[in-house]
Amino acid sequence: MDVGSVLSSLLEALADRHSVRSVDLETEAIVVRGRVLLKQDRFLQVYFNEETGTTAIALIEDEQRIWGVDYDDLRGWHVHPVDDPDKHRDIDPMTPSEIVEALADAWTQLS
Repeated sequence: MDVGSVLSSLLEALADRHSVRSVDLETEAIVVRGRVLLKQDRFLQVYFNEETGTTAIALIEDEQRIWGVDYDDLRGWHVHPVDDPDKHRDIDPMTPSEIVEALADAWTQLS
């Protein structure tokens, strides 16, 4: 995917989520990065690099990752599950909208 596709897909997926308070994403050439502020003093840290495909979306609470989905050349696609966010569980590749759906499931587990 390219920066424009990731950004538009992510914004579209977040648009109807009741937990989203604000979105602050920036693009810089081949990179998208920023935060999505959520309810309950949580936020999503977002990073995507078009050249490498590196993707990192982490749900943060009290300065700690409590869930996340990542892709990098070393580990491939993986999730940091709610029950053990330091763990890496291999997963199939995900689109930004699929990641937001997985976030909704994680949010339910945390509530």
